[in-house]
Amino acid sequence: MAENFTHLDAEGNPAMVDVSGKAVTLRTAVAQCKIDLPEVVANQFSGDDLVTKKGSVIQTAILAGIMAAKQTSTLIPLCHPLGLEDCQVRIDRTAPDVLTISCTARITGKTGVEMEALTGASVAALTIYDMCKAFSHDIVIRDLRLIKKTGGKRDVDKENT
Repeated sequence: MAENFTHLDAEGNPAMVDVSGKAVTLRTAVAQCKIDLPEVVANQFSGDDLVTKKGSVIQTAILAGIMAAKQTSTLIPLCHPLGLEDCQVRIDRTAPDVLTISCTARITGKTGVEMEALTGASVAALTIYDMCKAFSHDIVIRDLRLIKKTGGKRDVDKENT
């Protein structure tokens, strides 16, 4: 792990990390979060989806997550603008009152896509909250974390932890 913050220059000012000397490799990241649904919201689901006046909650959240991942550098100041080669958002009902969101981002490049995967998962969750808040504001978004990262200096795999 780095001993210093990577986004600070020698004087301690914010700086974008210089990736010009890094090797181009296939880089993948998987992020995940969970949403706890109060009973009044969970009961609105028919199978694996909930359709509101705004449309399909799950389908809309998937699209929002993909769109957000593609816009990460406009949201997080020191992220490099990336042309993602692949982004997949999956939303599963893992318990009657829990949704699990996974976002996988992929690029062949000089910098990782962890922030894109994390942004995709979090915005998908926020979209579900937005579309379901008419039923209850007791929705809880929790456990946003990086699950897996490949490519670059070191891989990370927390899938089984």
